[in-house]
Amino acid sequence: MQKKILLLGSGELGKELVIALKRLGQTVIAADSYAGAPAMQVADSFEVLDMLNGEELDAIVAKHKPDLVVPEIEAIRTERFYAYEKQKIKVIPSARAANFTMNRKLIRDLASKELGLRTAKYFYATTFETFTKAVSDIGLPCVVKPLMSSSGKGQSVLRDENDQQKVWEYAINNSRGDIQEVIIEEFVPFHTEITLLTVTQENGDTLFCPPIGHRQERGDYQESWQPVIISKEDFDDACEMARQVTASLTGAGIWGVEFFLTHNGVYFSELSPRPHDTGMVTLAGTQNLSEFELHARAILGLPIHHIHLEKAGASAVILANKTAEHCTITGLEKALEEPNTDVRIFGKPTTRPYRRMGVALVHDDLNADMNEVRKKAKETADKISIQ
Repeated sequence: MQKKILLLGSGELGKELVIALKRLGQTVIAADSYAGAPAMQVADSFEVLDMLNGEELDAIVAKHKPDLVVPEIEAIRTERFYAYEKQKIKVIPSARAANFTMNRKLIRDLASKELGLRTAKYFYATTFETFTKAVSDIGLPCVVKPLMSSSGKGQSVLRDENDQQKVWEYAINNSRGDIQEVIIEEFVPFHTEITLLTVTQENGDTLFCPPIGHRQERGDYQESWQPVIISKEDFDDACEMARQVTASLTGAGIWGVEFFLTHNGVYFSELSPRPHDTGMVTLAGTQNLSEFELHARAILGLPIHHIHLEKAGASAVILANKTAEHCTITGLEKALEEPNTDVRIFGKPTTRPYRRMGVALVHDDLNADMNEVRKKAKETADKISIQ
């Protein structure tokens, strides 16, 4: 079996996926909007294009005639995927899934209105007037996000009504694609936020990874850890919700399904039809297969028999703090002095404030104190400098 795979989006998650696919003997063309993206560094070949330009996207597909198209980012002209499926090109996990999950409106309405899953109360707004009305109806604090964005861009928590104009403009100005619309959500008082990595298979059961806890700032992940403390009732509820939404969207692959855990049960939050940034903790060897190995197997139709926890682990991001055309990474020797530590440097060619440039990984025994494991991961990340 050797497939030609067109990867749309070549960041750090795409890079690890390419490595997993290459280990299984596949051919990968990595595409992104700029040259030198992380996944391009390990792929067989690469393309630079505007993936929001349908004609450019069609031309690349026609040029390479891939067996599989694997989207790894949101900013893609996803409606073109339906045409590719008619050409017998397999879209991962499916054209339907890609179109629904690239737009918060579609996925939220599917989860809440069609499937009846428990979600935060929400409204949409396309003008400042409808935005302020929605804020008034939901109450403060509330969460404001663009309908299309990634890595937390444009997302904020509105706590003061005097900040409405600033929050509105921040969301609209950070929208991706053609959609100039925001979603206003009730602030759910959760005690834990989790990612439930869910694997759907062509010819096998839907499998669930041990839940991953994570912490965000500015709407973007800062650290994650596995396992996370969760009751059996909450875990079963989360699994059932994940099973329903992935079955509705169809297709095989790994899904990052996010939930809020509250004292009143589980709330569905968001979903990504691909490896999840918080799932980078699985690179610490916490599971028998990392999320990237799971995704590679699932999209190729290779069997996955079970997923089990092997270690406790944590990840902590390594961030840039300024905009620069070139950078140097220092501190690796210091970071790796401690046992059970590892680092992934993504290889991004330029920096900007809060851009993820790498991740620190720590593992320990399953009975380890997770607070200590998380602390060690953060300390390891802090030893790395982006200069």
